[in-house]
Amino acid sequence: MAKKAPRKLDLQPKRLGSDKLLKALNAQVGNEMHASMQYVAIAAHFDAENLPRLAAFFYRQADEERVHSMKFVRHVVDLGGHLAMPAIAAPKATFASAAEAVALSLKWEHTVTGQIYDLVDIAKGDRNYISMRFLDWFVSEQLEEINSMETLLAIVERAGEDNLLLVEDYIAQNAIGDGGGDAGPLLVQPPVPDQPLGPPPSPRPAGEPCAPWHAPP
Repeated sequence: MAKKAPRKLDLQPKRLGSDKLLKALNAQVGNEMHASMQYVAIAAHFDAENLPRLAAFFYRQADEERVHSMKFVRHVVDLGGHLAMPAIAAPKATFASAAEAVALSLKWEHTVTGQIYDLVDIAKGDRNYISMRFLDWFVSEQLEEINSMETLLAIVERAGEDNLLLVEDYIAQNAIGDGGGDAGPLLVQPPVPDQPLGPPPSPRPAGEPCAPWHAPP
């Protein structure tokens, strides 16, 4: 009796995304990278204007967009797709005012939100529940991003171009846009006053009473 030939195993990786979905995901890689570059340009503008906290805010935004882009890169690879990075246009680098720079950022966040919604529609049409679950995080993230930019634009417009130090103070005292929590360390940290680093205080011997507290003069 002739032996049956062993059945060959299909070891080729299976793609989990349609051509249309993978093309749109690749495009979003470029969109997120463009956003990161635009925020770097805005941060550099505020750096040059000696507004360090506004600069740090946008450096943080640039880092977040870079992380978002890498999330899409990873998702394309996880779906078995081929990464095809699109060409990325140069960002706008000059601004007549702080309000113009922040308004551009808000407009961009609305654009990105529409792009995410388009991706969700494609994933739903493909019944690709893996990508739908992946995109859920971005839908929630965009709400935070838009709210942050709307708040910052309102503060900048209320302060006016001659009082941007008030905006600096507001950012120092209020957390704006820190909820993403996935960007890693800031490229530029806000300045902090120099403080001398003296020796640590000596431990109080056991049984010795605490020094009495006196109100400052």
